[in-house]
Amino acid sequence: MSAIVTDQFRILNANNFVESVENTNNSYYIFIGLSNPKGTNTLVGFGRTTDWDTNTPAPTDSFAYRKHTTDTMMFGRKISSANIRRIIRRVDWVSGNKYEIYRDDYSAQNPSPNTKANSLYDANYYVLNSDFKVYVCIDNGSTGTNPTGNVSQDEPTFTDLEPSKAGSSGDGYVWKYLFTVSPSDIVKFDSTEFITVPNGWSTSTDSQIRSVRENGNSDVNLNQIKHIYIENSGVGYKNGSGQEVDIIGDGIGGKARVDVVGGKITDVTVSSGGKGYTYATVDLGNIRTNAVSTSAKLVPIIPPSLGHGYDIYTELGTDKVICYARFDDTTKDFPTDTKFAQIGIVKNPTKPDSSTIYFADSYSSLQAIKFSTVTGTPKIGEEIEQVLTVTPNKDKLARGYIASFDEETKVLKYFRDRSLNFNQTTLDHTDYSGISTTGRIYQFESSVGGNVVKGLESSFTGSVETGFTGVSTITSGNKLVNLGTNFNAGLSQSEINKGSGEVIYLDNRPEITRSTRQKEDIKIILEF
Repeated sequence: MSAIVTDQFRILNANNFVESVENTNNSYYIFIGLSNPKGTNTLVGFGRTTDWDTNTPAPTDSFAYRKHTTDTMMFGRKISSANIRRIIRRVDWVSGNKYEIYRDDYSAQNPSPNTKANSLYDANYYVLNSDFKVYVCIDNGSTGTNPTGNVSQDEPTFTDLEPSKAGSSGDGYVWKYLFTVSPSDIVKFDSTEFITVPNGWSTSTDSQIRSVRENGNSDVNLNQIKHIYIENSGVGYKNGSGQEVDIIGDGIGGKARVDVVGGKITDVTVSSGGKGYTYATVDLGNIRTNAVSTSAKLVPIIPPSLGHGYDIYTELGTDKVICYARFDDTTKDFPTDTKFAQIGIVKNPTKPDSSTIYFADSYSSLQAIKFSTVTGTPKIGEEIEQVLTVTPNKDKLARGYIASFDEETKVLKYFRDRSLNFNQTTLDHTDYSGISTTGRIYQFESSVGGNVVKGLESSFTGSVETGFTGVSTITSGNKLVNLGTNFNAGLSQSEINKGSGEVIYLDNRPEITRSTRQKEDIKIILEF
């Protein structure tokens, strides 16, 4: 048995994802993580490789790998409706290029004439002009004797609701204006490969979008069909200009005017597009004569949905979505000294010690220690440990990996994952001596007179500032600094439940080092 998953299913999935993100009951975040993808001098660790940057491993789609990702996750930014868009392949208008007309019947059996696309959405039937306006091509001067059409000479710039010629060159092109990419979308999502499409097309109150949408509603305007393609001009038809004929099929109200010169049909203009058509033919009975020796073949082009512009997601094939987040130094939640090698999307992480979904604009999933004194310089990615002094965990080891260290505030941020507890030789579940102690997770402690935290590579030492509680501190330069997370007795916990939420997208990248001179604009493209 033969079966296909249609383009419309892909568009539906993209629409469902956008609507899920915009649903106020959900909370999606772009996150970055894994500050030590190559491990350390003492340990490579689970999910890491020594040649990560030169031979970056593909993520593994397993429960274990995704859970490890949530362990090494560091920071997240909320994906709001302002930071998600449907996108389409970018096709720029260029003078001298040929563009294909919108047709509802491109397929493997009937490929598009220029690009040989097996589906409409792979054909170049729409363009983006130099002012970021998007148009669909209704006519390019093509006929059965000129199937590829003419080269385009006049750039469309108008915003008229009805299809129109773009200039006076006579290139034969007729364009239908759809929308203009907003300046904010250009700044945020601009790409050489894709065009962003406005959200909420069917409900938008934007005056321009509403006008295009309502004009495309053939139930109201009787303007569904815009173009009739002359496959064969025929021989022997009644000469005349503007001869009116009916467009018949499963819809109503369609009419066209036909020009005949020398018995051949030379031009067909739709005078009333009608409504409700899924197929149509042209009734030429009024102009047919006994002298017809070759029957004409006129093909009414059926637009999507109710008409051009009514549903641009279907018209343009929006089966891709772009998500955006900016990571900068506006808060201490996103320190500039860290590194990262993983980017992902997580859905519905929860608040600490709760099943309630986390909804804030951002989060830090790191734990943190505020030091009173530090000797040496901590190294990003290195392993740290503290010999505990408080019963019942006395003499046990608390361990972690450094994600960030702020010299000004003396705040060290860290994370922990299973590589700290696995066999340190085989880096897996293999049994080893001392597993009953080092195989367990112990929290760092805040204790007067307690042992210092030390780095295993840099050999730095730091004493926990046990008397510090709150979210802000005054530095030695008398500067008030917001630390981003709340501290209690010198320690801070993750702002979300570690391991909570569904990781729905994951990308491994060569290690990226942040700095005070840069911002990370992350754009994730999802294709359904």
